[in-house]
Amino acid sequence: MSYEPYESRSSKAFPILLLIFGLLSGGVIYWMNGRAEKPVVAVEPAPVEPAGVVTPMPEVPGANPEEVVEEGPAEILKTIGVGVTAVDPETLVEQIGRSLEKGDVPGAAKLIGDKALIPEQLARLSAMAAEGAVKLKEDRPVSEIGELEINRRARWALNLDDDYGSRIYFDLQRNLNGKWAVEKVMLPPVLEPGATIPRAVLVDALGITDAFLQAALTQDFESAKSFVDLEQVSDAKIAGLCIIFEEGDYRLRTQKPLRALFHRDTTAAFLANVEVGDGSQTAQFGISVQRADAQSAWRVTEINLDTLLADYADRVAGGDVYYTPLIRNPEGGDTLILYFEFDENELTARTKRQLEIVALLLQTDEGKTLTISGHTDALGSEEYNRGLSATRAMAVKDFLVSGGVAEEQIKTVALGQSKPRRPNQTDTGEDNPEGRRANRRTEIYLDF
Repeated sequence: MSYEPYESRSSKAFPILLLIFGLLSGGVIYWMNGRAEKPVVAVEPAPVEPAGVVTPMPEVPGANPEEVVEEGPAEILKTIGVGVTAVDPETLVEQIGRSLEKGDVPGAAKLIGDKALIPEQLARLSAMAAEGAVKLKEDRPVSEIGELEINRRARWALNLDDDYGSRIYFDLQRNLNGKWAVEKVMLPPVLEPGATIPRAVLVDALGITDAFLQAALTQDFESAKSFVDLEQVSDAKIAGLCIIFEEGDYRLRTQKPLRALFHRDTTAAFLANVEVGDGSQTAQFGISVQRADAQSAWRVTEINLDTLLADYADRVAGGDVYYTPLIRNPEGGDTLILYFEFDENELTARTKRQLEIVALLLQTDEGKTLTISGHTDALGSEEYNRGLSATRAMAVKDFLVSGGVAEEQIKTVALGQSKPRRPNQTDTGEDNPEGRRANRRTEIYLDF
């Protein structure tokens, strides 16, 4: 005689009761691309892993973890699930990159999750992986771009080792357990032979801010200028930032390079964190972007360089606050400024480096002009000082002309001691060496 296995009614009802309990206590149905996922039952939070540990996906029955499965985008999307979470976002992004690098597109897709991927992106990733186009840079495979929302959403990138400096971008979101998951993926543009690489791949607030700073860091004045509101940010300020970055050997910090101060529909502000080349010192400054409406382009509208200039003066100029390359012009706007030793008209190495950048700016457009005004302190006769100021202005002009700038683009003015920046004497009538040092200068007004 045979017996059927006994199964109580209560054992059949238990899973149903558990599901109902889960829905009532916070289960969520995710909707994406027109389909509903199965309810996710609320459970106790998992223990937080140490930094750098990625929460693994459940094992697929019968699958070999080392085996690369040949599947199309549609098949992969059916099986990848919601992705994984990680305490360390850099580790998560790099693991995605390493999977793509070895051609394991299904493995990379499982790390990303179906909420962040569409079939077209999977097809493109599969093609790139098959062509060997996903090869990470050895020295820096992953870069943090910055925050989209403070401590909640951030952007990272895989740096591809190709001729274009291509990147695959990932927007990550931090959940209530403090872990990060992929929210969005942005692939590099498809470039036809001979096509121009776009100046900004991502045109949201963070993307424009990052593109502007990358251009300034490489002294690409024209590209940097294309990202600003020209009515609110002067050419002199852009040029001054280029000079500060080059002469101060600054670069964006690898950790949290751009931190969101606020981010609204039409305005956003970021704190840019920079460090010197060897990483021994850091500094920061503020940058704001705006757009007229949701259909308009984001533009840089303000750059607050006060703290960066203070760091530059302290580190590069030995604490001499007068040796800043950028000042406010009393008549409005910003002016580049160069300094001279007492009774000298020779250009220092610092001045020459600054002028090399100015020369590049002028060479990009022969219609641009600038005015160089020479100045002195109050020691010596007025006639002598006027002649000395003219010699200083001409020294600057000659250097620019020797660097390829057309003479007709440059106008010089000799102002002698007539327009000091600081008092040449103290209130008691005594000599003021610090003030006189600030007055021995030439100023460059960029009439662009």
